[in-house]
Amino acid sequence: MPMSDTPADSNNHPIQGSEAFEFQAAASRNRMMALWGAEKMGLSGKTAENYAKAVVRADGDQPSEEDVIRKILGDLTASNIAVRESEVRTKAAEFLAQARQALKS
Repeated sequence: MPMSDTPADSNNHPIQGSEAFEFQAAASRNRMMALWGAEKMGLSGKTAENYAKAVVRADGDQPSEEDVIRKILGDLTASNIAVRESEVRTKAAEFLAQARQALKS
């Protein structure tokens, strides 16, 4: 059985605070952000999933909160959805906390 370089607990979850844990939490946050943005734009089902995939792909190799915030804020603004940057940033923080909690479970 191959060994991984990623620190993990006995259930094979990344250890909280490790680079792998934070990477997975950020990726999950980005997906939740994208689905939240899709919902605000009235997208649902496969269209919302495709939008989420596009947001995650646009983020590149390293999940970056700033890239995702800019993309979603820009898309919402372009769709004439009234949203403040502070609202998007608050959602990013909430979703990151949720993602971390889910990974700990």
